[in-house]
Amino acid sequence: MRDQLKMPSTLIATGAKKIDNSYELALTIAEAADDRKAEDIVILRVAEVSYLADYFVIATGFSKAQVRAISQSVEQKVETAWQRLPLRTEGQAEGSWVLQDYGEALVHILLPQEREFYNLEAFWGHAEKIEFQASQPLTD
Repeated sequence: MRDQLKMPSTLIATGAKKIDNSYELALTIAEAADDRKAEDIVILRVAEVSYLADYFVIATGFSKAQVRAISQSVEQKVETAWQRLPLRTEGQAEGSWVLQDYGEALVHILLPQEREFYNLEAFWGHAEKIEFQASQPLTD
């Protein structure tokens, strides 16, 4: 069970407000990943199928440096927008799979081979997949 003192305030709320805040947090995370050119960004609403979180945000980086940069972008954008830091971060040193835990949203940033091997989307396939439209490159 989560440490009660570390629970984000949105976890204490009930009903639609909790889900709306969780969803907005997940979108902030996805946008931060997109800012660092993450690919295949997926948002899964796992609230109905897991007690771990309301949302998972899964993204691919193509090098260990990019995975770390995406992780740092997420941390900075969430801190700025939500005044929050992750409850925990794992895998930062290795850089092949970084996990950031924001309570109601878990972030998975993986290299392509890890993403394919662990296939989180299939494992959590019974969760609702939320469409996220990545930013389009500017064209002249």
